[in-house]
Amino acid sequence: MGAANVVPGVSGGTIALITNIYEEFINSLKSFNLESLRLLSRGKFRDLSIQLNLKFIVPILLGMVLSVLLLAQLFDYLLVEYPSETWGYFFGLVLASIYPISKKIVKWKWTTIAMFVIGLGIASALSFLSPSPTENTSYLYIFICGLIGICGMILPGLSGSYILMLMGNYHLLMVKSINSLTEFVEALINGTALSYIDSPQFEYFIYFILFLIGSVVGIVLFSNLISIIFKRFHDQTLSLLTGFVFGSLSIIWPWKKELFNLEVLNRYDEPLLVGYERYIPTVWTKSEFIVLGIMILGVLTITVVELLAKKQS
Repeated sequence: MGAANVVPGVSGGTIALITNIYEEFINSLKSFNLESLRLLSRGKFRDLSIQLNLKFIVPILLGMVLSVLLLAQLFDYLLVEYPSETWGYFFGLVLASIYPISKKIVKWKWTTIAMFVIGLGIASALSFLSPSPTENTSYLYIFICGLIGICGMILPGLSGSYILMLMGNYHLLMVKSINSLTEFVEALINGTALSYIDSPQFEYFIYFILFLIGSVVGIVLFSNLISIIFKRFHDQTLSLLTGFVFGSLSIIWPWKKELFNLEVLNRYDEPLLVGYERYIPTVWTKSEFIVLGIMILGVLTITVVELLAKKQS
């Protein structure tokens, strides 16, 4: 889930849904409420552990955090040096996830079909929006990025990273600020924390904290909302999520050309990225077959994950 959340266009919620942990994951997140604070203040740690479902949620959150910290720089490198191959792998992941998600719907009727179309439309529309040309380092805006971005990260088919890219702060928050956390920990270990605090890099650490606070608030609010909706409209919700996942395929299509406005420059004095031109290769060379093979590897990955989930169940 952490690896999926790092890549723009892919949602960790999709992985949770495939592995049959999504509903428990959402219900565990929504248990962070006033009752849990009351138990904490009274020192009832055993009851608190049961209330928060810590045996379930702690390993998942630790795995996600570790994955993000380890893979943020790797995916930043892969998306620059091997974009088609990277997109191809995740395209295979998302494509293969549609069937196991849709088969969880008990009964298809006009309401579920309508929700599928709505989800498909929303995700498809997002894929044709242009990224914001500049980073916004306003503290309030970064908090809002955390609030909105985390909703996409826990909602299957809507990528939080892609939303951050549209808001113009993907590189700032998912690469620079995350890397600043590692640098801050290294400074603490080396005894150079004071000099690090005085350096310009410390500003990125502040961004990370604000983004984290916004994410926590977003998790509490959004998990409560989606849990209520899931209980009352189970099939319709799953249908909407299936539409989100299906529509997100256009975002991560591996064969696309970046479109730039040469007359407008971004904050790095580079031509502004305004969108993508997607295409199907007409001439198949070695590189195209490699992308196709990696795409099939993504499909096989989800197939194995689905089989392991069944076995675990």
